[in-house]
Amino acid sequence: MPGRVTRREVLTAAVAAVVGGALSHPAGAATSAAASRARRPNIIFVLADDLGYGDLGCYGQKRIRTPHLDRMAAEGVRFTQAYAGQTVCAPSRCCLMTGLHTGHARIRGNRPVPLQPEDVTVAEVLKAAGYATGVFGKWGLGEPNTTGVPNRQGFDEWFGYLNQTRAHNYYPAYLWRNETKVPVEGNQAGKKGEYSHDLFSAEALDFVRRHRSEPFFLYLAYTIPHANSELGEATGNGMEVPDDAPYSDRPWPQPQKNHAAMITRMDRDVGKLLALLGELGIDENTVVFFSSDNGPQRAGGADPGFFGSNGPLRGIKRDLYEGGIRVPAIVRWPGQIKPGRVSDQVWAFWDFLPTAAELAGAKLPSNIDGVSILPALADSERVRHEYLYWERYGYGDTFEQAVRMGDFKAVRLGLTSPIELYDLKTDVGEQNDVASDRPKVVAKIASILETAHTDSAEWPIRQGAWRRIYTVALALGILAVTTWWWRRRTGRVANAPEA
Repeated sequence: MPGRVTRREVLTAAVAAVVGGALSHPAGAATSAAASRARRPNIIFVLADDLGYGDLGCYGQKRIRTPHLDRMAAEGVRFTQAYAGQTVCAPSRCCLMTGLHTGHARIRGNRPVPLQPEDVTVAEVLKAAGYATGVFGKWGLGEPNTTGVPNRQGFDEWFGYLNQTRAHNYYPAYLWRNETKVPVEGNQAGKKGEYSHDLFSAEALDFVRRHRSEPFFLYLAYTIPHANSELGEATGNGMEVPDDAPYSDRPWPQPQKNHAAMITRMDRDVGKLLALLGELGIDENTVVFFSSDNGPQRAGGADPGFFGSNGPLRGIKRDLYEGGIRVPAIVRWPGQIKPGRVSDQVWAFWDFLPTAAELAGAKLPSNIDGVSILPALADSERVRHEYLYWERYGYGDTFEQAVRMGDFKAVRLGLTSPIELYDLKTDVGEQNDVASDRPKVVAKIASILETAHTDSAEWPIRQGAWRRIYTVALALGILAVTTWWWRRRTGRVANAPEA
């Protein structure tokens, strides 16, 4: 007797059908609706900046209004155990683009290290498969005139900030369009006439309209709700937004009104994007991902505790505890993803590239860390990872690591620090260190911490560790010689006994 057909099989068959149809369908031989059904799905990834796990209504937020993202979750699948690439902007985005975790990725911290020609991005993979590719917003993976700029990494169209520090300012005097610096006219001479987030939203809508008749990949990398840190230092309120509606009458501190208004503004524009897909008749042929690059911030007047931005999780941005890396993640594909589903599938940003490649029927690059989560989109079938791995380069030579293996989460806050171990199944807030009770698990994770990291010339952590040892030894040596000299000069060094 034949077995029951699963939703995964249906979705896999749908992907195969659109891929096959796109390869064989003659141009102009059918109506636009038929052509839409016959080609590979469009792929959109919307990325928020410093949005916490608990900042959306569908994740338990009570004060900030996010009706469009809540509806997106109701129409798609909401993941409760999705992870960013790292705890800060650039490395997290590098993981998303390249399918590599931070033990292997080119960019492992926020220093201006550019992607190189040998780095393969999801845009290059999809472009080779015939997709139009566009990115709007914040890049952070290559400065001007380097090999890391978007147009040299597989994107046909680019508009936004290359430098992530400049992206703090929501009223920039200029932005980059492809490889040309273009003035933002409304922001000249110190004026604040054009809010960059609004410009990115408009560019994204225009991109979708222009490419609606061909498969496209849109990466919409918003800067909301990241603080303008420099403005925050100067004024105490770096949550930069044109107005604080609809929270103007709330008895909240002004930075919190602005913070909430930023998130609701982004939610509004995600709603406009989803509505446009419906208007153009490409809704059912477009997979939309939404997530955040890391946990919530404490900067520019933002207070993660005020809104409970990290939900039940420990830690915030820059922490390798769950609050710094577990992020909201929603995926919507009408007609293919069962609506209203909540999934506890564990996945991370480096899984996006292989997932997009499978959706597009594209050739997968070798030696990546990610796996396709298409089965998890299709139904409740789980995708297995042996482990997930993160490393963080902090101030000075600080080097921290984390591993998720099954339900266990380990954190090591330095090469010589003890391994902390938490059972996330019973302790999602990481309050009870069970390392002493699970020596075999700790031993396995200790091995992963050694093997998952590869040395990088740009991120020489082991050299940094030796530098610290050398510095301490040198200081002790100088102290010993100085003490000896002073004692000898003052006559406090005893003469050696005669032979």
